[in-house]
Amino acid sequence: MKAFDWQLQKNGYIPMSGQIVDASLVSAPKQRNTEVEKEAIKAGKTGREIWPNEPNKAAQKDMDARWTLKMGGKIRYRSDGTSLPQIALPVFGYKSHIAVDRRFGFIRESALTSAVQADGRMLPRLVTTGNTSSGVWADSAYRSQKNETGLALRMLVSRIHRRKPAGKPMPHNIVRANAAKSAIRAHVEHVFAHQKNRFGLFIRTIGIARAMAKLILANIAYNFDRLVFHQRA
Repeated sequence: MKAFDWQLQKNGYIPMSGQIVDASLVSAPKQRNTEVEKEAIKAGKTGREIWPNEPNKAAQKDMDARWTLKMGGKIRYRSDGTSLPQIALPVFGYKSHIAVDRRFGFIRESALTSAVQADGRMLPRLVTTGNTSSGVWADSAYRSQKNETGLALRMLVSRIHRRKPAGKPMPHNIVRANAAKSAIRAHVEHVFAHQKNRFGLFIRTIGIARAMAKLILANIAYNFDRLVFHQRA
């Protein structure tokens, strides 16, 4: 990934205009485990420890993927400021974290975690100071005092969405500011849509190391497609 990015920069595609960060769930084959086995997996036990007499079964169990709930649709609020119920979809697998540059749309940084990993914790891992612009765009899941302080210490400017005040309507100025940020941040969604719809991205390997290798290949493939797009433009 780094070598490919170096070649991009060598040919003039340097990170420009800021960086956009986001994450998306990537499904994996569902595991059929008992409650006792699930607790053992959460406790960090290996497959050989859980199934000592069934080595073949242990070898086919993914011990790194996790279940999580994917909240669907845009959050909508009642007139009193309370949120309406959302649809929760169970998903088993991993979470792909990426940072793209705003100017060219190439994936510059990436990471893979289990599906339960909080998005905001990955921000320091994804943002860099190698972009010609200091702006960082992300949704409200990345907004925290720790992340805001970390960006400021690295001389980066936060363009992260602000959260709605608890129990109160969203102020109109924040609504407008978030809408302006969304127009830019939405470009990162095209990456995930491209990988899932055109590539059919699905983790069929076992273990996070192999899953990461597959994700890196998918990211490089996307960057190749993006490069072809720019070359033809």
